[in-house]
Amino acid sequence: MCSIESVNGIMKALAPTYNIKVFTKHKLPEEFFDDVELVVFPGGVGDASSFGSLLKANLDDVKKFLSLGGKYLGICMGAYWADKYYFDILNDTRVIQHIKRARAEIRSSYATTTNINWRGDDHRMYFYDGPTYIGGEFEQVASYSNGDPMAIVQGPIGLIGCHLESEQSWYQKKYMQPYWHNHTHHILLLQFVVDYLLDERQMALF
Repeated sequence: MCSIESVNGIMKALAPTYNIKVFTKHKLPEEFFDDVELVVFPGGVGDASSFGSLLKANLDDVKKFLSLGGKYLGICMGAYWADKYYFDILNDTRVIQHIKRARAEIRSSYATTTNINWRGDDHRMYFYDGPTYIGGEFEQVASYSNGDPMAIVQGPIGLIGCHLESEQSWYQKKYMQPYWHNHTHHILLLQFVVDYLLDERQMALF
């Protein structure tokens, strides 16, 4: 299910620049997407059953929005949901578990941090069984330490495996505390949306 903490972190990261409205599993008004440019699906505990139950009332509306040119941002669970078993919006690209890949730094599912190269710079980012991507053509924005893609863009779709929206309360384990990013990863998330999804590369943010 969608994580409230992930939703809150995404809103903190994007709200300084964009207007945001939230929808839930309840049926949306017919005009809800009329003024929407980008739909965001956050992290959480997601599988086929939760996808179907959470989106039962609004799945057709979301698919229509995407078919008419709407943009999609998926983070962790939301990235998995771009795969063919869910929204099926990628061209020849599959979304799979990174932890099962050869030479993955993290080999099992738990909350931790991992080494990431983000647009040429090294970071230690919050990770909880996030995906990687195989097949097809896409722009690779970030990579895991083994070279697997961590963040990609394919047309109007942006997918991120780590939790750039993470907040300080997520770093409670003692070994994770030194890697708290002091909201700098929020800035990276906002810049990702500005640069790759909403085509505003001329916007001077920082």
